[in-house]
Amino acid sequence: MGNKNKTISFRVNEDAFETLREIAEERDISLSAVFRDYVDTLVAHDGQVQVVPDHELEAMGAEEEESFPPKVRVPKSFVREHERLELEADHLREQLEEHKRYVNYLREQLEDEEEDVIQLEDLDGEADEPSFRLG
Repeated sequence: MGNKNKTISFRVNEDAFETLREIAEERDISLSAVFRDYVDTLVAHDGQVQVVPDHELEAMGAEEEESFPPKVRVPKSFVREHERLELEADHLREQLEEHKRYVNYLREQLEDEEEDVIQLEDLDGEADEPSFRLG
């Protein structure tokens, strides 16, 4: 049937609401985006998410080797290859646009030209002209 978005509604106390609104303002996103981010993180980590204040997160980060959110190191070769592929894709898009413009130009030329078709009947001489037969 397809993936459909569902709406979830719940109540929070006024202090929690103000805190959530401050978080949204700090991140320059909407309040609903804060909830969507939280739900996406919750789903991605199979429900194993803990919301903690920044100062507690920093203290936990000093004690634990892994930090949250998890960070992944990507080799420079991967980044360079990705950038090369992006540039190549841009180049191919430009070539495609140029080809489309050329095809449209040829179509316009074809439509603008008068028909230069010569009918065989027109090549036949007048009735009083002598006709010749080859062969």
